[in-house]
Amino acid sequence: MSKLMRSVSGIRGIVGDSLTPTTLLSHVKAFLEITKAKKIVIGRDSRPTGEAISTFVTAFCRLAGTEVIDAGLSTTPTVEILVTEMKADGGIIITASHNPVEWNALKFLDRNGLFLGPNDVESLFNIADQGDFKFPDYTQVATSAILKEADEIHINGTLGIEFVDTQAIKNKRFKVAIDAVNGAGSFILPRLLKALNCEVVQIHCSPNGKFPRGAEPLPENLSDLSKAVLEHHCDVGFALDPDADRCALVDGNGNAIGEEYTLAIAMEEVLSQKKGSVCVNLSTSRMNEDVAQKYGCVCTRAKVGEINVSLQMMQEKCIIGGEGNGGVILPALHYGRDSLVAAALVLSWMARHHGGPEKFVSENPSYFMPKKKFNLSNKPLSSILEEVKVEFKDWEMDSRDGLRFAKNKSWVHVRASNTEPVLRVIAEAPSENEANDLCKRVEQHI
Repeated sequence: MSKLMRSVSGIRGIVGDSLTPTTLLSHVKAFLEITKAKKIVIGRDSRPTGEAISTFVTAFCRLAGTEVIDAGLSTTPTVEILVTEMKADGGIIITASHNPVEWNALKFLDRNGLFLGPNDVESLFNIADQGDFKFPDYTQVATSAILKEADEIHINGTLGIEFVDTQAIKNKRFKVAIDAVNGAGSFILPRLLKALNCEVVQIHCSPNGKFPRGAEPLPENLSDLSKAVLEHHCDVGFALDPDADRCALVDGNGNAIGEEYTLAIAMEEVLSQKKGSVCVNLSTSRMNEDVAQKYGCVCTRAKVGEINVSLQMMQEKCIIGGEGNGGVILPALHYGRDSLVAAALVLSWMARHHGGPEKFVSENPSYFMPKKKFNLSNKPLSSILEEVKVEFKDWEMDSRDGLRFAKNKSWVHVRASNTEPVLRVIAEAPSENEANDLCKRVEQHI
């Protein structure tokens, strides 16, 4: 049996193996007990198992006395926004994000549309493992209702963001290619772009859950999008993951420049209009530190995971932040990673700077950033980390989330994944050789 992944990102597993009906029910009931929810929003991505799980979870919530607002096929950020818009007590998103199609998951939201924090998650898992639940009688069965305007609420919110120059974008009449990996963003992102007067070229925008490429919007998975940008003479290409909380870029020359540039460009668009502190996670490119420094702003780092970044942003009253996987968090709309926000900010930057992502790349310092993952063997993770400590004993160390070592403009981060049974090793340096060497220095201890 595969391992059920449990973390601040919720529960995630292979359907019929580690993610079973029994597992779903125990964790949903625990969620309802933790939140005391009487009304929740439920949304899902396009995976073949999503509709069945959504129906199953909805029925269970109703029998537990909790009203359900069914957002249907919805992006993760859409559901996050809907929780507060509909004045719900929480939300459940049925999506395994970037994991392969045989996986699915439950992401749990509180009444503020945020992922549950570490303490609540720990309590939820403890209650789920005890499995001692009580249910109301038949008179307490709750209702469910389909919310047809879910996408419209998200789109209108994005168009109203103060940092998005909608008129400048409309005037440019950009031609934009989209690769939604047949996921939850297949309909909503084209609708947003058309509202911004863009001509839209759509590939992989049929939300049938059949992922035509690797689910993560990594450069090696975006050859179709790169081809579409070149063939149709597009100004930019946007690539999403299945639940559309991440957005990666292909520039106007057809180059897949990587996920990391999305946040950096969005950050510059915001900071060029209003100064404020920013926050990124420990595995995010130092390009964001460069942008913050350019505008005289402070950039701090948080543990990996949307909720960890969100909580630190709230504490530090950050104006923008996010994760280098293409996840932009803009409190002006909400505290979740949002591909629609990312796309709108990138287009706003393009309109006001009169150039595509390639212009940003040429005008800013570049770094090399290999991202590797390794299956853990019989060697304990603790032993690996102790050996890596010795390897980098002269470097500045951050142990909040695995181990991160930094020196000058280079760093390497070693941590266990929240979403896959793997060890992640991410490095960054001004030269490709140095960045690869940092990964090799860690790999020899795995």
